Amino acid sequence: MPAEYSIRKGTPRDTRAAFDVSMLAMKDLYLRHGHEWQLEPEAFWKVLEPFVAHLADHAAEWWIAEDRADGKLIGYARSVERDGLFELTELFVRPDKQSAGLGKLLLEKAFPSGRGEVRVIIATNDVRGLARYYGAGTAARFAMFSLTGQPRPAAAGKYEALAVGPGEIGEFAEMERAVVGYARHADYPWLLRNREIYRYRNAGRTVGFGCFSETGQGPIVVLEPDDQPAILLHLETLAHSRGMESISFQVPSINVAVMHHLLERGYKIDTPANLLMSNREFGRF
Repeated sequence: MPAEYSIRKGTPRDTRAAFDVSMLAMKDLYLRHGHEWQLEPEAFWKVLEPFVAHLADHAAEWWIAEDRADGKLIGYARSVERDGLFELTELFVRPDKQSAGLGKLLLEKAFPSGRGEVRVIIATNDVRGLARYYGAGTAARFAMFSLTGQPRPAAAGKYEALAVGPGEIGEFAEMERAVVGYARHADYPWLLRNREIYRYRNAGRTVGFGCFSETGQGPIVVLEPDDQPAILLHLETLAHSRGMESISFQVPSINVAVMHHLLERGYKIDTPANLLMSNREFGRF
């Protein structure tokens, strides 16, 4: 192990320091690629803290790198495992410590080879990271776009939206298993606490689920493409009713129905795009 840093398992006490490193690394990536950096870290921390705290409590692997000289956190990698789906959620190294092998070491610790039926990474377009992820046995399947627009009220037609309580989460899990291939039981309590969950019905049949909050949307899981626009219209109308100035959706680029729907409503594709990488094809996106 290189003498300048040490590696250990992460704990919830590392959550804020890890977030700060992620912001430094993301800002550096944006600026190197010519993108404007608009995030204000303190404001974003208030939005993201409940989610990263949940990741800290339910990580499959979480490894921290610390500078031996001053003990400061200089990098970390974290993964989650849900019903056979193994996902690398984060890999960040402080910009002045990059390109020296630390990222590769953290990746090997948090995303060990051979673990998980399906191995997934939502990757940035940093070519150095992409090379590592191919080395970890994953390949790019499609782009993930963030589309942002000004919410406007709209009727969802014949669809009804019903609030979901704790006792009804089983149907949500079954639909996720049908669409993605895996349920995420460890995450449903967090969603119930932090987001409104709606079950959408058409002609007496459940067609999908959607999660909403003023700080983030999703997951949205739908059995058939034709049912997606009505669900998005309901979530957009909710955003308008709460006085939100904008709303964003993360969309797989191969989801043509949703891409057309949002673009026709005036949504814009944000930059940069991410890539979904996996060891094999899975799910219906």
